[in-house]
Amino acid sequence: MKILVIDGQGGKMGKAIVEQLVKAGHRDDVIAVGTNAVATAAMIKSGVAGATGENPVKVNAAKADYIIGPMGIIAANSLLGEITPAMALAVSESNARKLLIPVSKCNIQVMGTVDKSMNDYIMEICEYLDEEE
Repeated sequence: MKILVIDGQGGKMGKAIVEQLVKAGHRDDVIAVGTNAVATAAMIKSGVAGATGENPVKVNAAKADYIIGPMGIIAANSLLGEITPAMALAVSESNARKLLIPVSKCNIQVMGTVDKSMNDYIMEICEYLDEEE
């Protein structure tokens, strides 16, 4: 199983996702890609492979079975402009299952979602992946 975690800004969400995936035994399955070096550095502290920028998003999205990150990774110019149109396209066109966390900072509201904490969504993602194995 190949799990791609994408995050930007300071990488706080991505770091929390990666930590829980590692805790659940997925360390060797995870690749962390940050839209900037700070986000990547935050995520790889858990001992997973990582890279930064548009090309790693494009290359790894094509190979992933699962892509995890904030909702904004499918919207061009979101995360304060850190998600380039090419990144959003690569994620959107990937055959990977996308497990996206709704975040209001991306200016996207998914109707019907329940207001949960980021940790609750991360735990839900880990439970989903466990059921898929």
